[in-house]
Amino acid sequence: MPSLAASMDALRAIADSAPVAVLATAFADRGHEFALVGGPVRDALLGRAVTDLDFTTSAHPDETRAVLDAVSTNVWDVGRDFGTIAARVHGETVEITTYRAETYRDDSRKPEVRFGKTIEGDLVRRDFTINALALMLPDLRLVDVSGGLEDLLARKIRTPGAPEESFTDDPLRMLRAARFSAQLGFEVTSETRDSMEELAERLDIISAERIRDEFVKLLSARDPIPGIRLLVETGLAERFLPELTALIATQDDHGRHKDVYEHSLTVLRQAIELEHERRASDAEDDAAAAPDLVLRIASLLHDVGKPATRRFERGGVTFHHHDVVGAKLVKKRLRELRFDNDTVKRVARLVELHLRFFGYSDQPWTDSAVRRYVRDAGDELERLHILTRADVTTRNRRKAERLDHAYDDIERRIAELAEAEELAAVRPELDGEEIMAILDVPPGPVVGRAYRYLLELRLDEGPIGPEAAEARLRAWYAEQGGE
Repeated sequence: MPSLAASMDALRAIADSAPVAVLATAFADRGHEFALVGGPVRDALLGRAVTDLDFTTSAHPDETRAVLDAVSTNVWDVGRDFGTIAARVHGETVEITTYRAETYRDDSRKPEVRFGKTIEGDLVRRDFTINALALMLPDLRLVDVSGGLEDLLARKIRTPGAPEESFTDDPLRMLRAARFSAQLGFEVTSETRDSMEELAERLDIISAERIRDEFVKLLSARDPIPGIRLLVETGLAERFLPELTALIATQDDHGRHKDVYEHSLTVLRQAIELEHERRASDAEDDAAAAPDLVLRIASLLHDVGKPATRRFERGGVTFHHHDVVGAKLVKKRLRELRFDNDTVKRVARLVELHLRFFGYSDQPWTDSAVRRYVRDAGDELERLHILTRADVTTRNRRKAERLDHAYDDIERRIAELAEAEELAAVRPELDGEEIMAILDVPPGPVVGRAYRYLLELRLDEGPIGPEAAEARLRAWYAEQGGE
């Protein structure tokens, strides 16, 4: 944590920025309290980059709307019932929320919201002490009602009041505790952790969309593994991702030194390292690049098919077809968590393909097999490269080096074939219109079968030229009984 002087300089710079100064003056002129609150204050004090500005005010929503209408021509309701109004001010999007308190009761999925009267009351109801900090504007007065500054210095995560009350009010806060522990590298206090374990079932009242969003934020951390461990150890992961916790008791085929759960965490860590290395090698701005969520989910869940396929055979353990079973499980789970169809499709494809490479080191593939590997991976080829390399977690250094060299070789061959054959866009040398003209057939199943035949021909033999492709097509069609 930087010095107090440096932290205050960072807060002062935010207060002096054009949109904040305009807003602070506008609310003060109308007799309303106004404050920068929560994450931006925390991050400024920690010396972290501040990207989003959250504000709170004593003004009620209609009063907030009136203030914003006076300083902006672009004002809209984000959630008037929750007290939040947004606007564009000097090119920045800002959200201002009325002091409030909110609770979940019984089996309700929606919070009951009451507007508050003081900044102290608003801060006490917030999730954690490190977020229960406010900078009153324009007078630059820091308000800390629950020891947030001390917890920042101690790198601790705890709730402002009793954790059981906080987590009962909003169970999603338990996931947020795991996320902040990963993002900030802070430790969740034992009292807070115990309450997470005791109240894990309370998470069931939270919507799948909110759980998904919090899980995505956790996975997007530079090192999400401490947060994932916390979710598993407290039983929270069992409530929304039971396939992950099921890995703990499933020994892999090396069962001497790790379970599949630990292996999966190692794969995730190595995939993130490779993700950053590849961006750096591509001269991308690594700090600005968004985390590869598809890769990270696939890395964490690539072996979830193992518990269902585990068999004890000939003194060992096998997991035949766990790639296919895992892809189905992943698809079902991500859909239940309301992930978009594109993400579901991409993650499931990576899980399905993650074993494909491991026969290559024993016997190098033909060019046809390499083409099929590229064809099947499609747009996920680069992610598949990373996942496959990350999936090597053996302690046998000789074996690890052999697999690494084998994958170097297959990437080299893919590059060579791609340069020679435009492999990234493998398709038959005759399109549907040409097939119909050559065979004199209308659109229908025959054209589809012919297209697939030509695609297999292209994959097996590479480019043979349109004339040879036409001759082979005619011969194939004759064998099918065509004229």
